[in-house]
Amino acid sequence: ACSVRQKAIDRVYSKIHEWNERKAKENLITFVSGCILPADQEKFLKKFDLLFGLSQVTELPSLLQQYGVATPLSLDSTARPSLQNFWQVKPHYSSNFEAFVPIQNGCDKFCTFCAVPYTRGREVSRPSQEILDEVTGLVRRGYKSITLLGQNVNSYGQDKKGQELSFAELLKEVGEIGRREQVSFWTYFTSPHPRDMTVEVLETIARYPVLAKQIHLPLQSGDDKVLIRMNRNHTLERYREVAQDVGRILPTATLFTDIIVGFTGETEEQFQNTRQAMQEFQFQMAFIAQYSPRPGAASARWDDDVPLEVKKARLHDLSSVLHTTSLAYNQTLLGKKMLVLVEKHDRKPGFMAARTEGKIGVRFASDDESLMGKFVEVEITSAVPLSLEGKLVSGHPASS
Repeated sequence: ACSVRQKAIDRVYSKIHEWNERKAKENLITFVSGCILPADQEKFLKKFDLLFGLSQVTELPSLLQQYGVATPLSLDSTARPSLQNFWQVKPHYSSNFEAFVPIQNGCDKFCTFCAVPYTRGREVSRPSQEILDEVTGLVRRGYKSITLLGQNVNSYGQDKKGQELSFAELLKEVGEIGRREQVSFWTYFTSPHPRDMTVEVLETIARYPVLAKQIHLPLQSGDDKVLIRMNRNHTLERYREVAQDVGRILPTATLFTDIIVGFTGETEEQFQNTRQAMQEFQFQMAFIAQYSPRPGAASARWDDDVPLEVKKARLHDLSSVLHTTSLAYNQTLLGKKMLVLVEKHDRKPGFMAARTEGKIGVRFASDDESLMGKFVEVEITSAVPLSLEGKLVSGHPASS
């Protein structure tokens, strides 16, 4: 379960009755884990046999033994003596070429619209050697896309100053893995915070080919007063400085962002400032969301005073701006030959779906399933907002 996303909690509530009916018939034990707010925990304690946080996952065998259940082999502490915390639980990868590697848990930023600090706690950095070992293993198994995950990745290591690498140093070590292994892969990260983004991080990305030239930098609002109410701890000018650094140091990089429309108290003038910011920064992609109060977040105590129809109109308006800026960028790629990573069959019959290093979707005519998870070269022949179409330059995967 995850109280950060209300839909996840709603799904759990919708299933509880069904699970308990099955439990009564089959003599089952029910348990729930995840990032759960205290209010939800109190309710869940009445519905489930066990409730535990992510940091307690290694205690599950002993908890189950209290109910007479044999220890699951995958968590048997005698079989895996190095299992000390949830970072070391062996991950299950749903893809054989794309992986997500957690580097951090929790958050210290306390944005007023977000419940993460209350559900996941303060920032805790995963040991860098564990991260680098996992990345090395993935690369040796042929993975081509690796994303480093954290709520605020560029504050990595700050909770262990003098004992851990900084985020720039961690990226450098990932880059060195690419040099040692002499294979091609793309490394991404999400999400950074504008306040903590440094020139050192960007220069490190520029230095290593395996560090993807793609930056996801959440803006949330283009108005300073709204940013203050959101407790973002940066101004529009600070964001502008970072965006200019990205353009100067990583001229080929794509810039993605997150935007919230209709935040508590957002006036029409403040919304227009966000609209102008989107036009200024010319984002290649923006994930735009209508504000809704998140239980447990500070702003949930405030009036949700922007009417739903106004939020919808603002979302539609910014989506139109995004389509314009995305199309303008995509048209600059026409006629260019680009390396892309093939992901799956496209929805259009007879085409494969891929993406560029900058995470722009590309489709090209082919039915060759063997290309999935491989780099190929395509020539861009058509551009529309948010996506491209091209033709395969060679029927063989690009060399790795």
